Amino acid sequence: MSFLWTTIKVKDLKESVEFYQDIVGLEVQRQFEAGPETEITFLAAADGQTAVELIDNQNQDEVELGSDISLGFEVDSLAEKMKLIQENNLKIHSGPISPNPNIEFFFVLDPNGLRIQFVENK
Repeated sequence: MSFLWTTIKVKDLKESVEFYQDIVGLEVQRQFEAGPETEITFLAAADGQTAVELIDNQNQDEVELGSDISLGFEVDSLAEKMKLIQENNLKIHSGPISPNPNIEFFFVLDPNGLRIQFVENK
């Protein structure tokens, strides 16, 4: 069995796609209409192993996300990712946190309020 993707219902597809491209570093794999008022965009890492499905249903006003859910992405340099976050006028939600000498991470919120974790394994 393989894990395929995580689905996120979004408030603004354009804003969310830009976040996952520019901040997280995923690439758009495919986009399509899934009905008269629904658009779907799949983004994935270059290796195709990590995928996110964004769904924009224009009939849905609110998006409900669990406050205890986060998506984690490994980065080569936590310092470089933090610099990118600051250059894009985003706020660090929490961290950096280093629970042991081998790992360090921090969280930001995506445009829908979902916690995104950036992790550097040392």
